[in-house]
Amino acid sequence: MGASELAPDWLTLPADVNALRPGLWAAGVARAGDGQVAVQGLGVRDLQAEYGTPLFVLDEDDFRARARSFKEAYDAAFADLCGGVDVYYAGKAFLSVEVARWVAEEGLRLDTCTGGELAVARRAGVPAAALGLHGNNKSVAEIETALRMGLGRIVVDSLDELERIGGIARRLNLTANVMLRLTPGVHAHTHEFIATAHEDQKFGLSMADGDAAPDGAGHDGAAEGKSPAAVAVSRALADPLVNLLGLHCHIGSQIFEPEGFALAAERLLTFLDAVRRDHGVELPELDLGGGYGIAYTEADTPRPPAELAAAMASVVESVCGRLGLRVPRISIEPGRAIAGPSTFTLYEAGVRKTVAVDTATGTSPRRYVSVDGGMSDNARPVLYDADYSAVLASRVTAAEPIVSRVVGKHCESGDIVVRDVYLPEDVAAGDLIAVPGTGAYCWALASNYNYVGRPAVVAVRRGQARLIIRRETEADLLARDMGA
Repeated sequence: MGASELAPDWLTLPADVNALRPGLWAAGVARAGDGQVAVQGLGVRDLQAEYGTPLFVLDEDDFRARARSFKEAYDAAFADLCGGVDVYYAGKAFLSVEVARWVAEEGLRLDTCTGGELAVARRAGVPAAALGLHGNNKSVAEIETALRMGLGRIVVDSLDELERIGGIARRLNLTANVMLRLTPGVHAHTHEFIATAHEDQKFGLSMADGDAAPDGAGHDGAAEGKSPAAVAVSRALADPLVNLLGLHCHIGSQIFEPEGFALAAERLLTFLDAVRRDHGVELPELDLGGGYGIAYTEADTPRPPAELAAAMASVVESVCGRLGLRVPRISIEPGRAIAGPSTFTLYEAGVRKTVAVDTATGTSPRRYVSVDGGMSDNARPVLYDADYSAVLASRVTAAEPIVSRVVGKHCESGDIVVRDVYLPEDVAAGDLIAVPGTGAYCWALASNYNYVGRPAVVAVRRGQARLIIRRETEADLLARDMGA
């Protein structure tokens, strides 16, 4: 059986349908001698028997190694410029009490964006000074919690929020450590829905000037004839209970090339220079955000942290030298790049069917393989048209590959886990399917659609598995229903 006309251009016919493509899997994942996919020697059949499916299987050693690689690479690149880098793990990618502890143990800080994530960090014992709080609409309660905890930083997203934080700080008589999130106008090459540096969006303070908008409505800062970013700096510096640490930006997600980060760094450093000229103050910190891409399929080509760090350090050194600016303390916020490849999702296959699809030369078969999860444990395909890969995990086979679509059990035609993949023709009910690269924004986005419970998460370290998040039960689902 040759390549299918239904396969997208990037999907190649595998020479070995049983092979695990390098770069998609955690370091501890391999085929065992009996043909099963195993993580650190633990086969998927045993994991299913102990914990059930769907199941997120996390290679803890791999997660920790990826966290260390960012810290070590950026510290080395910036050692002579500013003594090192503060690496904040972006908790929104995937967070649990155990994960928060791992992050702290590996020397990273933790970025949160809700009161719930802060609660996880507190339960894990992460020091408040090592925590940040993001979010475009922080509640009064969340801001109060951050101030009472003495959080290392609160990332301010708007002039309205800056005023709110200042008012709460005065009421509590506490100092707020803040960074200003700016939109530098750098549009990374990414999906429209996850691009976050352009002006027409909910995040950040615009660096554009204060002229009226085309419809005459104007925008924040227009009345003062300055950009919202410039107005925010002036107001923050004038408030005695606001400690303005520096600037922050985030240019998008799933970014592979360093040029976007470099351009954002140049624009924010130039803005820091303008702050120095206007106010006589050199702000000490600059956060260049996250968005580092990972390999979900064979089409993805992420860069190693050391390469990205070297490119970023070169730009920072050059621009600061040209402007005569002291190099600020740099921070970054990887999340997906640490959590994503560390984890695969294990499903049990159920119903399968084959359909004939019209093509330019006639018809081609497409196999549908239904699994016992779906969009409730991985919403990214339906949200972002995200592509994933998959393998038959419970055995090896000599069967021919057939272009397949792995779909969930939910009552939605868009409930697709893997849109296009070559799976063996003999995949049948009871087989186990593994989908790599699901450590980020899968469990974190999980839902109870159709009253399906959220899956368990198992961490494997040094060949030992343990449950770090238990499976949600029907009793859990009914516990909040006041009619039960």
